[in-house]
Amino acid sequence: MAEAQNIPAGSTTAGSIAVAAESTVATRMSAPPSFDVADFPVPHGREEEWRFTPLERLRGLHDGTAVATGEGVKVDIEAPEGVTVETVGRDDERLGRAGKPVDRVAAQAYSSFEKASVVTVAKDAVLTEPIRIAVHGHGGTAFGHQVIELGAFAEAVVVIDHTGDAVLAANVDYVLGDGAKLTVVSVQDWDEKAVHVAQHNALVGRDASFKSVVVTFGGDVVRIHPRVAYAAPGGEAELFGLYFTDAGQHQEHRLLVDHNTPHCKSNVAYKGALQGEGAHAVWIGDVLIQAAAEGTDTYELNRNLVLTDGARVDSVPNLEIETGEIAGAGHASATGRFDDEQLFYLMARGIPETEARRLVVRGFFAELVQQIGLPDVQERLIAKIEAELEASV
Repeated sequence: MAEAQNIPAGSTTAGSIAVAAESTVATRMSAPPSFDVADFPVPHGREEEWRFTPLERLRGLHDGTAVATGEGVKVDIEAPEGVTVETVGRDDERLGRAGKPVDRVAAQAYSSFEKASVVTVAKDAVLTEPIRIAVHGHGGTAFGHQVIELGAFAEAVVVIDHTGDAVLAANVDYVLGDGAKLTVVSVQDWDEKAVHVAQHNALVGRDASFKSVVVTFGGDVVRIHPRVAYAAPGGEAELFGLYFTDAGQHQEHRLLVDHNTPHCKSNVAYKGALQGEGAHAVWIGDVLIQAAAEGTDTYELNRNLVLTDGARVDSVPNLEIETGEIAGAGHASATGRFDDEQLFYLMARGIPETEARRLVVRGFFAELVQQIGLPDVQERLIAKIEAELEASV
């Protein structure tokens, strides 16, 4: 297992590749998944899955002292024809089918929510307009649960926007029927004091395609845990992410792709930029290829661009392989400052240094922004990146 590192600017890390059943990654060092909070001990920060997270800034989400208060969050859903939107109680059998909570905060969120949103796209429906879900915080503490389910051969794009101020713990389930195609864009654009901890569970059906784009800008502490498993052979998952970590912010993305079924694919690519004193980004990428998952093809990548002194990155790719019968597997991680040659090239052609730096950062993120596929969202994110860069000048 790769030991997590505090990576200085300009360095490159690579995680470990373990080809043995007895080898372990962080995903197997924690308590078994469970819906019961009591099955998870209160973390103290020494645990592998919590050692990078500032527990004292989670406002009690990790130790049971957080309770729903104030107005919490308001959820508004805009959906085109062919989509059913429901608000359901805790006893709805569709809740939790994509995966169980894997840590105490996720279990607390599952045990504490009162109503859940279920969005269903009918079998064979091909949506021409995106489903838009707005989650806006009103200053309180809230626990949430959402389900996005696609019937067989359905196709949809979902945009989930998180704004305002709140302390939010949530679980989000994505369930894809056979041959379905789902793209989800989750944007964390919180106010500066917000805390957001969420587990995203995707269950990918036979020959189905799942694309996740996680974009994180705002908040005091944001900890997102995307997880993918396959219900049948032929599934494909693409997990993309971009984050811009500012002074004092903690942004953590912990991923697991569980190749538990033969002949499935996954591709992970996350990129982040950091600036300001105390900016801290954490990326943990776990890929597990189980013994039964012959024919797996997977790759994961993390890149970080440090814009100023005082920023810290912890980047740990982990790859565990329990069968030699795979199509391919690999991972990479690197962190560094601006490429001086790129800056020199631009400045030698009359571009001022400040503008040259902006062009380099925009180019760094461009590949991932294009994965979104929605011009209005892409333009908004580019404008947000520009605003972040303007603040650093």
